[in-house]
Amino acid sequence: MSVAVVESGLHSTLSHQIEIATAAEVFSQESLARGVEEQIRALKEGVMEYGCAHYRRRCLIRAPCCNGIFNCRHCHNEAMNANEADPSKRHDLPRHKVERVICSLCGLEQDVHQVCSGCGVSMGDYYCSICRFFDDDVSKGQFHCDSCGICRVGGQEKFFHCDKCGCCYAVALQKGHSCVENSMHHNCPVCFDYLFDSTSDITVLRCGHTIHSECLREMTLHAQFSCPVCSKSVCDMSSAWERLDQEIAATPMPDAYRNKLVWILCNDCGGSSEVPFHIVAHKCLHCYSYNTRQTRRSASSPPISSNSSPSSSSSPDSSSSSQSLY
Repeated sequence: MSVAVVESGLHSTLSHQIEIATAAEVFSQESLARGVEEQIRALKEGVMEYGCAHYRRRCLIRAPCCNGIFNCRHCHNEAMNANEADPSKRHDLPRHKVERVICSLCGLEQDVHQVCSGCGVSMGDYYCSICRFFDDDVSKGQFHCDSCGICRVGGQEKFFHCDKCGCCYAVALQKGHSCVENSMHHNCPVCFDYLFDSTSDITVLRCGHTIHSECLREMTLHAQFSCPVCSKSVCDMSSAWERLDQEIAATPMPDAYRNKLVWILCNDCGGSSEVPFHIVAHKCLHCYSYNTRQTRRSASSPPISSNSSPSSSSSPDSSSSSQSLY
């Protein structure tokens, strides 16, 4: 047999083996692709179809505190606080101590992890192993803040953590907010709900104190424009001060009070001023704010005639400290 014939036969055999190997590879890749697609379908099964008013998720949690089964910690807290008649049984669920979950699709109770070990479904498109938190609605932009120790929403790139305030704030406030130590680790000064892990929107006031956005809106609807904590103005009040200037100019005081002086403390700048007494308001001589309170009568004020003195209930000397203007 010639060398050419042998070489031809070897090439033919080798080509046949390569074709078989290539076909096997294609079949293997197609099988793998089908397997991946099936796994993805299994992971996505029931997405956004389960959950509660607080979160869309495909699992229930077993509360480590009372062994009850709930959709989420908020459902637990509502049931065991707001709806619990017996005060001794009221308590909150410690989110980091949740150890067991129940798949909403197959009902298997298991240790906490993202994918169900029974049916292979993802129990939440967003999952945090630290907070034991599941959520299918990833449009919220959930992220875990290591410094806060909890998950927050809004997109991690849009927030920064202020170590002094002890909380995550919007990037827009990074160079312009007033730091108040642990400003979020207290109750809202209006509704008294705890702010740090609140699910409601929160506003950082110019003074650095924090409040629920809805509570602030209700305050402004009732003409309350000062911080409930420190009494500083919550917004630019210059237009309101101009209107008060006009009102005071149009309201002259009676002769008995025309030369009367009082000391005031400004809630906005903290400065003290000696100013003419007026029944409408007193203007700070330092920052020109009307957000002030009377502290005492000036020693240089002339005595008021007994014939023209108003009743003690309306006299500016009837109390040592008056309320803030607003």
